[in-house]
Amino acid sequence: MIDLIFPDGSVRQFDEGVSGRDVAASIAKSLEKRALLIKLDGALLDLDRPLPGGGKFEILTRESPEALEVIRHDASHIMAEAVQDLFPGTQVTIGPAIEDGFYYDFARETPFSLDDLASIEKRMGEIVDRDEKIVREVWDRETAIAHFKAIGEAYKAEIITDLPDTETITVYRQGAWKDLCLGPHLPSTRHVGKAFKLTKLAGAYWRGDHRNAQLQRIYGTAWASEADLAAHLTRIEEAERRDHRKIGRAMDLFHLQEEAKGMIFWHAQGWTLYRTVENYMRRRLDADGYVEVKAPQIMDRGLWEKSGHWEKFGQNMFTCESAEGEELAVKPMNCPGHVQIFNFGQKSYRDLPLRMAEFGACHRYEPSGALHGIMRLRAFTQDDAHIFCREDQIEEETTRFVRLLNSVYADFGLELHSVKLALRPDLRAGTDEVWDIAEQKLDRAARQAVNMPIEHLPGEGAFYGPKLEFHLRDAIGRTWQCGTLQLDFVLPERLDAEYVAEDGSKQKPVMLHRAICGSMERFIGVMIENYAGAFPLWLAPTQVVVTTITSDADDYARQVVNALKAAGLRVEIDLRNEKINYKIREHSLAKTPVIAVVGRREAEEGKLALRRFGSDGQTILTLDEAISALSLEALAPDAARAVKAKGEVAGA
Repeated sequence: MIDLIFPDGSVRQFDEGVSGRDVAASIAKSLEKRALLIKLDGALLDLDRPLPGGGKFEILTRESPEALEVIRHDASHIMAEAVQDLFPGTQVTIGPAIEDGFYYDFARETPFSLDDLASIEKRMGEIVDRDEKIVREVWDRETAIAHFKAIGEAYKAEIITDLPDTETITVYRQGAWKDLCLGPHLPSTRHVGKAFKLTKLAGAYWRGDHRNAQLQRIYGTAWASEADLAAHLTRIEEAERRDHRKIGRAMDLFHLQEEAKGMIFWHAQGWTLYRTVENYMRRRLDADGYVEVKAPQIMDRGLWEKSGHWEKFGQNMFTCESAEGEELAVKPMNCPGHVQIFNFGQKSYRDLPLRMAEFGACHRYEPSGALHGIMRLRAFTQDDAHIFCREDQIEEETTRFVRLLNSVYADFGLELHSVKLALRPDLRAGTDEVWDIAEQKLDRAARQAVNMPIEHLPGEGAFYGPKLEFHLRDAIGRTWQCGTLQLDFVLPERLDAEYVAEDGSKQKPVMLHRAICGSMERFIGVMIENYAGAFPLWLAPTQVVVTTITSDADDYARQVVNALKAAGLRVEIDLRNEKINYKIREHSLAKTPVIAVVGRREAEEGKLALRRFGSDGQTILTLDEAISALSLEALAPDAARAVKAKGEVAGA
């Protein structure tokens, strides 16, 4: 007999070899009909698989969040079956579930076309309707290799060959079609439903290595209901409309080109936006007690070897050799340089915490296929900082950082969605004892600082320490990971950082590696998409365009521009001999927040007709009224708070 512990805490005994379906049927026939999978001690298992033992037991239905990933995985198998039905001779390789969907990589000489996707979708629907039973089978290794070779599936045979000898070889049979897979899967194809859509084609290399054969990848999305699918497709359409690359071109913010892959050519408007974000961040750091530094862009290989970065990142570093035989590397991150600044001169416990910031330009080799607009680059700038502190200051500094991060995100109109703690990776520096301490301390500090559950991510930490990841949510519900906080006992040890403790002894500081924007370029890309280019007045590269109805108002328009600029606003003038409706439409397409229209009457009365982006109406103000209102509205949030606080003090 085995004991199963149900979610309500009750315990029931069942015969050994009982399946999840049997357990569901013993509770209620209606539950058996709705059951799709089971969870035993946290692991998902097929509904009809005999349970390997007792433990914490849960029956999952279509409404269970964990079922969605399996629905997507099954959809990838159904797609693979459909492809091989329609295009005989096509080999299947791998087809996992991914965020919001799935993909499958195929080996086929003839390229798929977008027109093929509709045919594949139709055949997928037929496979769902056939209600093909999905059955798990355990195969002998050599039998499996011989079978897949015999049916022309060389990639599957290679996968099996490369698996460890201890690995159990499982094949899932889906009607007459079968695939090598770990599972789990739903009981039959019917349970996948038809809330799926094939979305795009892409190229991929076998096992992600450009030296291997190129494959064809078909992406799709699958959901638990038609309503969920429709909502997702609407989000996709909205995301395409907000694509920062399209908006960047339309608003003349930046461009990228082949001669500088993964590097940005910032245009005047885009660079104004960049400097606005950077200046805001600099003010926030200054106010929070950071000192700003600047470390060299290129440093000797020996320093990178000593820090451990050469071992971890060497293949992603841009290197060069001097005429004197020095091997140098362009910095991929800022931390070793900051330790060198810390090490210059003796530091005391009284100097800690030392919050050292740099808008550090970093370069990393990214394969060209991984580059994506300004979101994934080879050259980028981090709003990087390193806090050198004592162990007893970790929690206080973590809380202080989280408070700053939340405030910054709120100022940019973003909301903190989730916090995740990434734990020790396989390739790492430092002993297990050091990692035990670091993970415990950062976990405890995070729980003190963050008012939400913290998800653990095994194996995803930095190579020198555990890492908190801060994920934010944008205007259409997407999440982005920007901010990080990493706890590091290793780098100070490797690079000989120390301070004089209160008792006169030499001690190693703890380093907190932290960023709020992360990559400045990526953060600006997120902001472009969040606002769809329609920035609030304080962020907009051009805040006001003054345009004339007739040439009679040209002199007054110039006077208005000078007055607005003197008040600190970013202003342009449009004196073209075009109809006013044409000019308004053009500046609206450029998403200019405020269009100030002046004609003969406005010039005579010293007034402006202000039109706001997204509004057909207009407001008539005197020039002084417009300057007062717009200059206050154009203040960055931190500056606006300072003005308000000053006014409240004066009022008191």
